[in-house]
Amino acid sequence: MDGQSCAVAHQGTGSVEDAPAAAGDPEMIRIAGGLFRMGSDDHYPEEAPVHQVHVDAFLMDRTPVTNRAFARFVAATGYVTVAEQTPRAEDYPGADPDLLVPGSLVFHMPIDAGDPDDWTRWWQFVPGASWRHPQGPGSDLSGIDDHPIVHMCHTDAAAYAAWAGKALPTEAEWEFAARGGLEGAAFAWGDELAPDGVHRANTWQGHFPVENLAEDGFVGTSPVTAFPPNGYGLLDMIGNVWEWTDDWYSPRHPAPAAKACCLPRNPRGGALEDSLEWVAPGLALPRKVLKGGSHLCAPSYCRRYRPAARQPQSVDTGSTHIGFRCVRRLTS
Repeated sequence: MDGQSCAVAHQGTGSVEDAPAAAGDPEMIRIAGGLFRMGSDDHYPEEAPVHQVHVDAFLMDRTPVTNRAFARFVAATGYVTVAEQTPRAEDYPGADPDLLVPGSLVFHMPIDAGDPDDWTRWWQFVPGASWRHPQGPGSDLSGIDDHPIVHMCHTDAAAYAAWAGKALPTEAEWEFAARGGLEGAAFAWGDELAPDGVHRANTWQGHFPVENLAEDGFVGTSPVTAFPPNGYGLLDMIGNVWEWTDDWYSPRHPAPAAKACCLPRNPRGGALEDSLEWVAPGLALPRKVLKGGSHLCAPSYCRRYRPAARQPQSVDTGSTHIGFRCVRRLTS
């Protein structure tokens, strides 16, 4: 994603008790659900084919989970994120011992453009990087309480959701919500990336990865309320940080249903086995779907700042541009 690959990590720890009240959450928005055309045939191959699915009504967090909200979770539970723990050598046979330390992936702008496929030129594993220290040792959360939490592995996101009495969204739920009622539009606000020259999300302007013009006002992450909401009142569904879903990744969507009676209802992505990425002999990492793109998505490199866009991510890997939001499913 934006050239990122896997980093060494393992399971987060901590209690998921003492959850806040589950009912009447003012920070969630009711999404009525319904039938929609999921995916795109016009961009990256993993987004195809377009196919109709139905999702039931659900509640979704108005914004991504912020640093402030995640800090409350950690204070209540003592949870320790994946990036803050030392990986076990037996879980990563053949791994570089220098990587078997607490840390995470941090974006650093390279000096020159070089090979556009060599993501190691701008992604670095930084010992000590975590949600508390987003850029590594010496950095902290000063002034960014309302920015989205980052350096989140799937385990971390799922633990927060369980504590909050919520869940991570399916890919279909996430995409339906991100579209905001605009059926078939390229973006969450229409068919132009920056209508009338106004940026509607925190993305990258300039030649990635060496030129960031920050025309949208931000170089890195931004406050979760910095850009206008979509048609459902949801903020930051596009750009800023990628968001975890709870679906296993598959390289393409399923074929459209042959008959209206057979349209998928509340679909749940691919199979775990199909999501595996073999990164070394004897080491296969399962991957979930990320949605929404990030502040590192650029027209010159990664055009994934769209509801249909999707990206595989190893469940044990976080970075400076991966966060999440939660849903609560309705029984009626």
